[in-house]
Amino acid sequence: MNTGDYKAYISAETMMGPDSVRILEELLHQYPLQVLPEDQILDLGCGTGLTSLVIAKETGAAVIADDLWISAEENEKRFVRWGVGGRITPVCENADNLHFEERQFRALISIDSYHYFAGTKGYFQEKLLPFLKDGGEVLIGIPGLQDAFDGRAKELLSPWLSGEAHLFKSPRHWRELIGDSDRIDTVKTWEMDCFREAWEDWFASGHPYALEDRKYYESVILPYTCFVGIYIRLKNHSTPSNHQERTV
Repeated sequence: MNTGDYKAYISAETMMGPDSVRILEELLHQYPLQVLPEDQILDLGCGTGLTSLVIAKETGAAVIADDLWISAEENEKRFVRWGVGGRITPVCENADNLHFEERQFRALISIDSYHYFAGTKGYFQEKLLPFLKDGGEVLIGIPGLQDAFDGRAKELLSPWLSGEAHLFKSPRHWRELIGDSDRIDTVKTWEMDCFREAWEDWFASGHPYALEDRKYYESVILPYTCFVGIYIRLKNHSTPSNHQERTV
């Protein structure tokens, strides 16, 4: 995919932070999803549905777009206006209490939202893993703390984030929080490459929150933070493996 193909959809109206389309582009480039039109993908914490639009167009699969802060009705109107109303189903559910079918999704994607609700060990196995098919994949891109400053989020980021500084964790820390399971084959976490570009797109949007973030970019955001990429692949139990890859 190419972020430029979605330039017309990226604006202060649809952005809720650094460019989610650019973050998604890097994830899909590194780990292209192998999905069929009949497969379903959960876009968890979809915001205004910008990432859901991209997922639907790039994969051809059906998308369930879930967000707690933006109503399903509001997103549905946007999807219809964008011409993808028949391919994306908007819902408004709390990520701590999702009501989907067991092993419903071939993939789960979460951009710039996972850190708000998944920062405790065991969350992934308890709250999300049951909804994923065997052989399923997970792509997550979230703001975080560079590995070099692991455990110092409150000290370094409080001037910018105040009480939300604790939500920022390093790639290494997120690997620990994902944990292990007899269904998980691979977990990889890393500092993403699109950091500067995604922030520049956010600043260029003119959103009031972007103007506030810009004040802290050079002093706090750039030296201490990153975007954390997370990739999870589940075992396909039709071809079991005794090896579980653990990479940070």
